[in-house]
Amino acid sequence: MPSLTRQLSAIVQDAFAAAGLERRHGAVQPSARPDLCQFQCNGAMPAAKAAGMNPRQAAEKVLALLQPHPAFARLELAGPGFINLTVTDAFLGALSRQDGPPAGGLPEAGQKVVIDFGGPNVAKPLHVGHLRSAIIGDSLQRLHRALGADVLSDIHLGDWGTQMGMLIEAVGEEQPGLPYFDPALTGPYPSQAPVGLADLERLYPAMSARCKDDPGLAEKARAATRDLQAGRPGYRALWRHFVDVSIEAIKADFGRLGVRWDLWLGESDSQAGIPAMLLDLAARGVSSPSEGAVVIHLDRIANTETPPLLLVKGDGGYLYGTTDLATLRERVRDRKATRLLYVADKRQSLHFAQVFQGAAKAGYLGQATAEHVAFGTVNGKDGKPFKTRDGGVMRLQALLDQAREEAAQRLAESGLGAELPAHEQAEVAALVAMAAVKFADLSNHRASDYAFDLERFTQFEGKTGPYLLYAAVRMKSILRKAAERGFEPGALADPGDAERALVLKLLAAPDALERAAAESLPHVMCEYAYELAGAFSSFYQGSSILHEADAARRGAWLGLTAATLGRLSQVLGLLGIATVERM
Repeated sequence: MPSLTRQLSAIVQDAFAAAGLERRHGAVQPSARPDLCQFQCNGAMPAAKAAGMNPRQAAEKVLALLQPHPAFARLELAGPGFINLTVTDAFLGALSRQDGPPAGGLPEAGQKVVIDFGGPNVAKPLHVGHLRSAIIGDSLQRLHRALGADVLSDIHLGDWGTQMGMLIEAVGEEQPGLPYFDPALTGPYPSQAPVGLADLERLYPAMSARCKDDPGLAEKARAATRDLQAGRPGYRALWRHFVDVSIEAIKADFGRLGVRWDLWLGESDSQAGIPAMLLDLAARGVSSPSEGAVVIHLDRIANTETPPLLLVKGDGGYLYGTTDLATLRERVRDRKATRLLYVADKRQSLHFAQVFQGAAKAGYLGQATAEHVAFGTVNGKDGKPFKTRDGGVMRLQALLDQAREEAAQRLAESGLGAELPAHEQAEVAALVAMAAVKFADLSNHRASDYAFDLERFTQFEGKTGPYLLYAAVRMKSILRKAAERGFEPGALADPGDAERALVLKLLAAPDALERAAAESLPHVMCEYAYELAGAFSSFYQGSSILHEADAARRGAWLGLTAATLGRLSQVLGLLGIATVERM
């Protein structure tokens, strides 16, 4: 369905232009007082000021031009120049029957959006801290694709830092006879990894703790990292095993969330381009030496002194800023990105501000935009960082297992799906769990922290994912029973207040989706889905759809049900939530 506010804005903007006022001031928005009118235009006052006119007289002139238009059932002038608009049922009905992409094409057609999200580290198990980046980033890639953008998502693995040197040292201590540690050997090396995921998860934290207490061991790990990055063949081969073993586990964990990436690149993939980038920055005077290091000096951000972007350390090593700047350069230059989204913890805001300003100074951004899609933390019900019962970090797999168990228990308590075979009950529980976890996360403003409460998230009442799944199941049930009786959906006819409110909410979808995409705010989609389900519930309570004797009215109600199910399923799909057929 097309955007109703966009349709109305075009009509009102034409009237503004005909009245000798600037078109842009004719934008229409949903009314702040729906008890008085459906829509409003507040542009007469700034338009009149720009034209040197009296605001109320300017609004009256616009109103007179709008009066003959068949879209409006009522037009009113309020205050110093507010225009209140209520549309006709015929206009609503005509728009509600339209489907497919808008006449001008999809709003993001021609854009190339690169989304950097996930960012797990090699050799480290996924935990609750990885949840938000994956869920938010996935919803954004789905949304931008739906709006017509050419989207490329990149997990950007942490695969090149000091932890790699620590792992090399740890494996060398346990298995010193491996061929990877023979400096005279350049290959070939074994195709079978000498360590598994369990080994990596055991070795890394132990070695990291030892390095904190043993400066000599820490220096050996740094030296191994330098040798790896310098291209020592054995270390490169061993590192490749670390990466491959980790990716297999990461894909399995994120696969349970239904999250996928187009690219599985890491920090290592930017290394080849860094020397040329550093030469370019130095040659153009963008970077400069500073106390033995190489930096890009930055301007103040928000009236606060901003540390320079450090590119090369005194020992010649590179940093995250170096890697991120080189990656950004490649994404714009080679992948032709027009918009770059980095979905990462809000505590990294300064880092991204430095990288983005450095990229702008270097001219690497060009006409593209770069945005840090910052998010808050997942806390326990006590408001503290979410932990296991024994105080450890909650692994992602354990959290998802808990969610499935809680969902199964809630279904059993509610008596939902009791007649389904056991395997289907398990499938429904898994989908309910995913809906609970994802909707709970995405329904919060992404910059806010939130408390993880599975008992509340899995309820079938209130603003939850399970409630929305149940709403969709109810709609499917109505349509299935109607089809069994030979009832066909029809066009909207003579709507009452509940039907009209539902159509207005259906036609508001494009605005919600486009705002969510423009501001990287998935919670706008969640709010819309919840309001749509609520509008359908109000309509359903006053309409005995399957028992309505009037075929035209029944058909209109079935048509509204089908349209609502389609829109709700679409928005849930953009959130990464799959609906179920029955429960």
